[in-house]
Amino acid sequence: MKRLLIVVACLLAAACTTTNTKTALSVTPPSPGATIILVKPDIELSLLTAAGMSEPRADWTEQAVTNVENALERSVASSSHTIRVVDPSSAMEGRSGQLLRLHEAVGNSILVFEYGLLPLPTHAGGFNWTLGDGAQSLAEQYDADYALFTFGRGNYASSARVATFVVMSALGVGIPLGSQQVFTSLVDLRTGQVIWFNVGIAGPSADMRNPQGAQSLVDSMMTGAPL
Repeated sequence: MKRLLIVVACLLAAACTTTNTKTALSVTPPSPGATIILVKPDIELSLLTAAGMSEPRADWTEQAVTNVENALERSVASSSHTIRVVDPSSAMEGRSGQLLRLHEAVGNSILVFEYGLLPLPTHAGGFNWTLGDGAQSLAEQYDADYALFTFGRGNYASSARVATFVVMSALGVGIPLGSQQVFTSLVDLRTGQVIWFNVGIAGPSADMRNPQGAQSLVDSMMTGAPL
């Protein structure tokens, strides 16, 4: 019974979505009616097997992209801003494609240097990241003021993995049951500055594969966003 309680405690420990927000020192929030590009979320999900291997699931990925995109649209629309959805797959050529790819690189760098153990001395004075002046080309192409980017990767445990977890926990050994990490950022297209960034670890109630879970995740991720 004691070991079973330990298993339950481990599951409950991950019950809530956790987020960690960074905001630039100098922020000009979008004014009412501002046009915001909602970049189609870049999300990939996999199945975590009993052996701990991740197997890509195209169906889960498609569900998550659609659900998170719809939830983001609802979230931004509630702020009285104009939304333009941009699909990166149709804009990967030329300058726009370069900027969309650059954002992924910048976002991952933020994870490493702002949330990891390798802080950059040049960023010691506060949160200061940018896509550069080239972001203005996105503003001109889409007649927009800001862009909202979302990037996510994760896996979900198979039933065999859950069974393995229970057996190993009974032996006093813990193994991962899968996790999903998402980051969202708001970029001022006039300057290229990343004015707001949030990274989250999804809880069980924030399962992106269904609309309700995706909405729960987006609600947590967008809390405190300067919109």
